[in-house]
Amino acid sequence: MAHVDITGLWIVAVSALLVAVVAFAQARRTARQLAQITEMYWQLKYDHGELKGKVDPQAPARPDPQQTFVPLSSIKKGPTAT
Repeated sequence: MAHVDITGLWIVAVSALLVAVVAFAQARRTARQLAQITEMYWQLKYDHGELKGKVDPQAPARPDPQQTFVPLSSIKKGPTAT
């Protein structure tokens, strides 16, 4: 009778070990896929930025308006009505 109980425990232990190994393999596969998807995402984001820059380049910066000094003595007064 004790021999049957121990055999049942071995079956449960081996089954649990097999389930754990399968779960570990699945977790590694999922982690690898996540790493690939993340790498693809960042590559796509980089490529999108590069292509956007080629298609729609930023407008060139406008030059600063030239400021010139005009002395008041150079402004001639027009004829005044007196």
